[in-house]
Amino acid sequence: MVLIDIENPSRDMLEELALASGPLERPVAMFVDRSPEGLSTAAIEAGVSAYVVDGMQPQRVKAVLDAAITRFRMFQRMRTELAETKRALEERKVIDRAKGMLMKARGIGEDEAYALLRKTAMDQGKRVADVAQALVTAAGLLS
Repeated sequence: MVLIDIENPSRDMLEELALASGPLERPVAMFVDRSPEGLSTAAIEAGVSAYVVDGMQPQRVKAVLDAAITRFRMFQRMRTELAETKRALEERKVIDRAKGMLMKARGIGEDEAYALLRKTAMDQGKRVADVAQALVTAAGLLS
């Protein structure tokens, strides 16, 4: 966790924070004495999990840190789910493309094309998406 206690933050400092914490994602709690217009939004966009105006007060630190960690984990789960959803969508597109190629080349229906992809994947011990990608890649090389 990164804990920042600063009197008067600047946009430059937020940009540096975003660059520094980019490779190693971790929760960031920022306590500031004052906040210029729009800086709280910029802080959140830079990856700050908790942005507290009016300085660091000892009685609030634990609650703020707990909230920052919880919020960070929530966003981390959302980023992971988004990445998995994007990957699944890309795989679906490749599978649909491979089915279309098989349908055209063999004169078969969509269900039969998918069954052929699935059987090939099972026979080779691979995922359907991997077999479909190999078919699309091979077809690209042949055309």
